[in-house]
Amino acid sequence: MSATADHAEERTNPAARLGFQPGQVVQEIGYDDDVDQELREAIEGVIESDLVDEDYDDVADAVVLWFRDDDGDLTDALVDATTYIEEGGAILLLTPKTGRSGYVEPSDISEAATTAGLTAAKSVSVGKDWSGSRLATPKAAKSKR
Repeated sequence: MSATADHAEERTNPAARLGFQPGQVVQEIGYDDDVDQELREAIEGVIESDLVDEDYDDVADAVVLWFRDDDGDLTDALVDATTYIEEGGAILLLTPKTGRSGYVEPSDISEAATTAGLTAAKSVSVGKDWSGSRLATPKAAKSKR
């Protein structure tokens, strides 16, 4: 594939825009009937494997965390998610968009991420009903400079 094709895929494929790479182990937390199946399939296509579930017993390269306002404490969920990833790994926090059931205020996301010791690296619309925030451990955030 040419560099131009790679850049085109990054613009059109949300999983590629979010930085997922072939061969990564990506753990999914918070799966329910309301998740965006197209995004899940796009991530699996990029990593060339299935997402692993909450019962996965090894460390992952990244975590996809589906979170709704009524799912409990976001800070706790983010702290828990950091225990599942390699040092320098990322968490993709997916929350319902404005006006959707389970919407989480951006200020709540920012506060929870900061409290959990994470840095918001990128926010992106990932589908009709979901927004994504790519959160990185401080070590990973520094290495990107």
